[in-house]
Amino acid sequence: MPSDAAAPSPGSVRHVYGSPDARVTVVEFGDLECPHCRAAAPVLRTLVDASDGAVRLVWRHFPLFEVHPHALTAALAAEAFGAHGRFWELHDAAFAHQDHLADPDLRRYAVEAGIDPDEVVGQAAQRWAPAVEADYLDGLSHGVAGTPTLLVDGEPYRGPLTLPALRAATAS
Repeated sequence: MPSDAAAPSPGSVRHVYGSPDARVTVVEFGDLECPHCRAAAPVLRTLVDASDGAVRLVWRHFPLFEVHPHALTAALAAEAFGAHGRFWELHDAAFAHQDHLADPDLRRYAVEAGIDPDEVVGQAAQRWAPAVEADYLDGLSHGVAGTPTLLVDGEPYRGPLTLPALRAATAS
């Protein structure tokens, strides 16, 4: 179900979980080191998986680098994974191991995924900075101040991050 564009461009919809043709789009501005994003991830996946193709999830990076020291490097690494169609693998690995997001950890995840570890950290990963920055700036333009922040069809979602509440918000 996940899809990734081969060559993401800033501001584009790069990381979609669910049907690209879904009638409802939930955009998550998230931080891969954020424990609240980690807690929301299975709820959002279930929302999409149980929607019969009606709901899709779009991930946008909003690294809270002042609070989470590895959030930005994890976002860059996720973009590098995304270039190989593997964004969701790093997304899931980051949430499963949020206390292991330093460069050596990101390199190990790359090796395990069959990706050149030199692509995901250091100078090589900086090629993805414009895409991460574009997401971050888009988040700011939507009033994002923390993570996770959700938009449902472009409108801010302010309810609880529970399956029943999200189902109600995406039913139309």
